[in-house]
Amino acid sequence: MKPDLSKHVQQEIQRRGIPLAVVESVLEIPNQKVPEHGDVVCYQSKVEINRKPYLVRVMVNEKTAKVVTVYRTSKINKYWKI
Repeated sequence: MKPDLSKHVQQEIQRRGIPLAVVESVLEIPNQKVPEHGDVVCYQSKVEINRKPYLVRVMVNEKTAKVVTVYRTSKINKYWKI
C-alpha cells in the first residue's frame, strides 16, 4: 500500500522521532490491522527504536488511501489485539 503522507503527517513523523523507513514498513506489512472509526484502520507493528520496544500505529483512511496520523507508544499491551 502506498498511501498519501501529507506534509503535516511527515512533520509529525519527524517530531515524534519515528524513522520514515519504519512507517513505510508498517504500511507495507503491518503485524496487525485494527478497525478504528469509520473508514480508518490502524496499521500497527511492534518495533525497536533506539533499543526500546514500541508499538508504531499508523492510522489510515482506507477509502481515500490517506494517512491520518502516526505515533509510537510504549504501552504495547494497551493496543495490541490478541
